Amino acid sequence: MRQLFTRMLQKEDPSVYEDKDSHLKRVLGVKDFLALGVGTIVSTTIFTLPGVVAADHAGPAVALSCLGAAIVAGLVAFAYAEMAAAMPFAGSAYSWINVVFGEVFGWIAGWALLAEYFIAVAFVASGLSANLRGLLASFGLVVPNALANPLGHNGGVMDLIATVVILLVAWLLSRGVSEAARVENILVVLKVLAILAFIAIGLTAIHPSNYTPFIPAYHVNADGSAFGGWKGIYAGMSTIFLAYIGFDSIAANSAEAKNPEKTMPRGIIGSLIVAVILFMAVSLVLVGMFKYSAYAGNAEPVGWALRESGHRLAATVIESVAVIGMFTALIGMMMAGSRLLYSFGRDGMLPKTLGKLTAKKGQPNHALLVLTVIGVIIGALFPFDFLSQLISAGTLIAFMFVSLGIYRLRPREGKDIADPAFKMPWYPVMPALAFIGALIVFLGLDIQAKLYSGVWFVIGLIVYLVYGMHHSVLDKKK
Repeated sequence: MRQLFTRMLQKEDPSVYEDKDSHLKRVLGVKDFLALGVGTIVSTTIFTLPGVVAADHAGPAVALSCLGAAIVAGLVAFAYAEMAAAMPFAGSAYSWINVVFGEVFGWIAGWALLAEYFIAVAFVASGLSANLRGLLASFGLVVPNALANPLGHNGGVMDLIATVVILLVAWLLSRGVSEAARVENILVVLKVLAILAFIAIGLTAIHPSNYTPFIPAYHVNADGSAFGGWKGIYAGMSTIFLAYIGFDSIAANSAEAKNPEKTMPRGIIGSLIVAVILFMAVSLVLVGMFKYSAYAGNAEPVGWALRESGHRLAATVIESVAVIGMFTALIGMMMAGSRLLYSFGRDGMLPKTLGKLTAKKGQPNHALLVLTVIGVIIGALFPFDFLSQLISAGTLIAFMFVSLGIYRLRPREGKDIADPAFKMPWYPVMPALAFIGALIVFLGLDIQAKLYSGVWFVIGLIVYLVYGMHHSVLDKKK
């Protein structure tokens, strides 16, 4: 038994990852990572979650839910920035934890993130599909239920639009990171302009009485969740947190960053700051335009608010740009997910073919293909609202590992790990605050999300014990 634990706690040499990832081309700069981060964080969620959280949990105080989630995400982002600057390897938390804590903990963190990427690809594609169908319906074009919904839901056979957009983004990424980054940069600018246009127009339709009371009286909803008071703000914070987890997609691509010591911190922290400002602004404008209860069960609150306030043309234009802009989140998630799968294959934890790069452009297209197929299957079987509950849990587990990992990283910086130009401030207090914050948000998730994350954890442990541990490159080396 002692030998087993010793084997599981073996740590990878960081120089090995540097050598393995040297075949990935360092072509991404600060603007590319800012676009990747903003595009992933400011995605489907900004057009849906503020209205949902206001109606279900926080009322006008939804902006405080956004701010609370952003503070926790910001604390973790500082830990991510130092890790990415010190160890710019593909696979983000999986590779870092493998180096500082050992293989089994790296596997647990990576396996948790893998669930996020599998689900997030299907989630974002389903959200894009729902918004596009709503836009087409305003022109009298209705997609049949059989091709609009997942199998067995409301007469559905498959969500055709979701499937097509996943395949389209996979094709784009297979052509190379530079091409994808150029498309990402353009689409992010368009999406941010659409959000700013909504804010500007919405400000002209605000009724100050809708902000009173700003924090409604606390009560329990019919489903047992909290509404109003600080408990409602906390429930909204846990719900809206999934909007901010996109900065992991930046870190997952750090092996392709130019000058990662500067590029990674600026990309991670900069994109989060932009996202927080936009989320809070959209939230405040939405609840100012109409009473928060009007957004109950509303899947497109931004477009609805504009139409109901007499701005039908603006609603159509902004929703059109928003749908196009949602491709940015899909690009970010599929880039990051394929790099994580590549890392598993690189280390022998999953079949080695996943760790192979194309000869011509050095892309992990085998890993991309597996991610694409699984994303399509999940999107074909599960509806949008179900997927939204499952994304945050796995990421929060990885966030807790990374926050604690700073304590193991610092003593090794300048020795066998590079001494990075950026370091998490207020050490050793801030890493503890980041861990506690992530834990608090995790505890606020609904019971179903926790249950499914537990099931996924057990499956991952079985895969590791049956396959990964015996095929690991680290094991063969030792």
